[in-house]
Amino acid sequence: MMNRFLAHVALVVRDYDEAIRFYREKLGFVLVEDTPLNESKRWVLMAPSQTQGCCLLLAKATSEYQSTRIGNQTGGRVFLFLYTDDFDRDYQAMESRGVKFVRPPKTEPYGKVAVFEDLYGNLWDLIEPVTPQT
Repeated sequence: MMNRFLAHVALVVRDYDEAIRFYREKLGFVLVEDTPLNESKRWVLMAPSQTQGCCLLLAKATSEYQSTRIGNQTGGRVFLFLYTDDFDRDYQAMESRGVKFVRPPKTEPYGKVAVFEDLYGNLWDLIEPVTPQT
């Protein structure tokens, strides 16, 4: 059987540097890689921590069509799910850094959750699951 995993999820952004700042300063993400590919394209990976796992690939829009997808890659649905081992710690830290929560914290059967927007308006869930996820 083949060992497979999801390595990266592309996120269309307006500008590499503003996106890096947001994810680093507001969400506490780590810049994993920032490699220039040519004069206008970079390979930029961000992750919630240094541990192995899926990374965000920040993909700068290069056409008018791609630009229309910035901030709405999923038609208004929650796009990404950020799991945490301490909801209150991360919620308070993100809120104090100016992250906009569009749905307040709520306890669901699967865990504690709140919905926030990234700098472009994509919706994320911040979740502390009832049982730890691997």
